[in-house]
This record gives sequence, C-alpha cells and structure tokens, in this order.
Amino acid sequence: MDASKKFKNFIDREKLYGLIEGAAPTEAELQQILNKALELKGLGLEDVAALLRVKDHDQIYEIMETAKKVKQDIYGKRLVLFAPVYTGNKCVNNCVYCSFRRDNHLIKRKILNMDEIATEVKTLLRDGHKRILLICGETPANDINYICEAIRTTYAVRENGQYVRRINVELAPMSVEDFRRLKAEKIGTYVCFQETYDPILYKEYHPAGSPKADYENRLLVMDRAMEGGIDDVGLGVLFGLADYRFEILALMEHAHHLEEAFGCGPHTISFPRIEPAEGAPLPDNIPHKVSDDDFKKIIAIIRIALPYTGIILSTRENDDMRTELFNYGISQISAGSRTNPGAYASEEEHTGSQFQLGDHRTLDEVVSGMIDSGYIPSFCTGCYRKGRVGHDFMDLAKPGLIKEFCMPNALFTFREYLNDFASPETKEKGYKLMKELIAGVEKPTLKKTIETNVAKIDEGERDIYL
Repeated sequence: MDASKKFKNFIDREKLYGLIEGAAPTEAELQQILNKALELKGLGLEDVAALLRVKDHDQIYEIMETAKKVKQDIYGKRLVLFAPVYTGNKCVNNCVYCSFRRDNHLIKRKILNMDEIATEVKTLLRDGHKRILLICGETPANDINYICEAIRTTYAVRENGQYVRRINVELAPMSVEDFRRLKAEKIGTYVCFQETYDPILYKEYHPAGSPKADYENRLLVMDRAMEGGIDDVGLGVLFGLADYRFEILALMEHAHHLEEAFGCGPHTISFPRIEPAEGAPLPDNIPHKVSDDDFKKIIAIIRIALPYTGIILSTRENDDMRTELFNYGISQISAGSRTNPGAYASEEEHTGSQFQLGDHRTLDEVVSGMIDSGYIPSFCTGCYRKGRVGHDFMDLAKPGLIKEFCMPNALFTFREYLNDFASPETKEKGYKLMKELIAGVEKPTLKKTIETNVAKIDEGERDIYL
C-alpha cells in the first residue's frame, strides 16, 4: 500500500489506446498467458491487452474455456442473487444515454418516501429476496441524510419474519465525510460506474452544467470511499460509449490503482451494455456497440484477469445470454428487477424506468432456470456480517479458503428459499440438486456441518451462516 498514490489520476488515455493496437498473440504466446491465468493469480495489463487483440474464433474459445475453469475453481456452482430498489428517478444530470436525464420530459418523476421504500422492500421479501441494491438519480433531495434514512428503513422492515440481510448501494460520488456516514450504516458494497474512462468521450456524454460533468471527481470517487472506510467497492462502465478494449484496460488500471493505494482492489465489476431508454438519444445510435460475441469474450477476459473479483450482470441482458455467461465468469445477477421507483409494490406504477429490461422473469423463474443449469442460487450475506470484507476477504479468497464458507452458506440460503418461497416444481428439483451437491462434498467434517444445518433449517431455524 502506497499512500502517495491516493487521489491521483491513473488513466493515461494515449497509453491505453496504444496497447490495443498491434498483432494478436501467437498460439504459443496465448498458451503462455492462459497457463498463467490458471495459476489464479490474475494477469497484468500487457497480457490483457494481448487477449483483447485476439480475433480468431478458436483462440477466443480457448480464452472462454480457461475462464470457465477459473470460475469453477473459485466460485464453484454458486450464483448470488439480488434486487435493485430505485428510490427515485429525479436527476440533475443530463447523461445522453439515460432516461433519468434532466431534460427528459417523457417520464413521470418520483422520489419515494420512507413508507414507500418499506412497501417496496416488503414486496421483495415476500418473493424471497435477502440482498438489496439501493439506487437513485442524483439530486439534492437524495442527499446523504435521505440515503442514511433509506438504509435504516430498509434494514428495519419485517415481513412474515423475513428481513433484508445486506444492503449494497449505487450512489453518486460524495465526500470522504459522507462516506464515513455511509459506512456507519453497515452497507455492503458501494458501487459507482465511471460510465466511460475516456476523458474526451466522457465530456461528450455528460454535458456541462451538472455534477456528473466532472470526470476526475468521478474517477477518484473510490479513493474517497475507501479513505472514508468503505471496505468493498464496485466498479463499472457502460459498454457502448467507447471502444470496449480501452474500457477493459482502464478497468484493469483502476483495479491496480486501488491495490497500490489502498491495498485492496474492487470487490465487484458490473458489465451493463447500453439498452433502449425512453427520452435518451444515444441508445438509438450506439457509438461503440458491443456484439454478443465480443461481450462474451470480455467477460471471460476479466474473469481470468481479476479472478477474485465478483462480476455482476443485470437484467439488461436476456435470459439466454445470462445463462450462457454463468459459465464464463458471472458470479452475481439481479432477478425479478424493476428499474422505476414504486414498481415492485404496484405493477401499475408508471414512473419512468432507467432503461429497457432484457430479462422479465420472476425470481422463482430465474431460480428454476439456475437449477436446470446445475447452479446454486445464493442469497448469502455471511462474509459481510462476519467481517470477511476488503483485505480480509481477499486473504481468504486467494488461497482458496473462502470456498469453505461460500458453498455451505449458499446451500443454507438456497434451502431457506426452497422451503419458504419456491413453487412446487422449483422446490422439487431444488431439493434434488441440493442432495446431489451435498453428496459430492469430499471433506467429511464440512459435509456433516452442512447436513446438520440443513436439518435445522428444515426444522424452522433461519439465517444460519458460517
């Protein structure tokens, strides 16, 4: 950790664009990089740049198969589920790709009060959700006081004995002092997208006259968050705003910067692509559209380059794409999502959505599909509540010890979901999958622990975690 690296711009635009030019790696060079990736220690910037230059179909397949092995070695068959709660769609910014933009007069604006937030949360709890992402547009009405109250309100909700076990937040940049207040509210991960790391294009997409027009203020938000005590931070770009190869290299630089300055890289990276958004001009003519094939490739590259970083995929993508990408790197997904305030509690709520959804399935339908693919739907929050965050999480993750906690905890929350919320069909095949997975646990003491706690859950005990 080097304190002198804090709060300094780490993006060299010309350098990164220069790295994406040139010849693709030879087969021997590719194999050298992929063999290094299988050591589960990550990759450097030059290696990632080389992979981004790969165009040959067979070589891309090799990259994806390597990512599949890395994903399996670290995450096994777990997939974490969450739901976003949009507390408001008013925004002072004027981003040309977002429906919430200030100049969009086609949508109905709303900021939820605390009773309305509680009603949204109750609806999600009745579906079986345990992990919430609070998100809103940027406006003085959504200041730190409102956010802190919204977090406390969400944690306080009780519905038939159910409650939210962890809140992550996706919020506009704030001061170090405000981040300290946010930390005191016991959040999980703080998420903020750079949108694009290209400073020239950033100005084009974020017109002057709004807080978000300040590129460097946004670029250094994670420095302020970590300085304020936030242990886990989540990065992201909106793919389609700039050359995806530049964005991937910039994400690598951001991760490296946080490692250097604070001793711990990002907990998650999100991978949204631009989708249609009512009242936003850019989605009608995406400047750097990312094809499905390129999207799969970049998910695989980040998985092997940053093997212990969670990769999040939202309901922007359709169910077929999401299911395929489970194999190649995705570790967290939203399910049953709505992107307009008040929409969970009332399907007739016509406030404006941020973007068009690609996956319209209910939580139960998503869980059912995951079971069909052999995945464990996880609502686990054990690491947050046991303090296995930031440096401590990485200290367990890198030698592979975190699996001793993650797989059992995923099974426990999965069992709760099956017992309390699943449809009969989902419950039947879920029990079958659990039986197979538990039978495959090789360590006798761990298997016994799992079996004992599953029996406790079947007897009515809840919220068991290691």
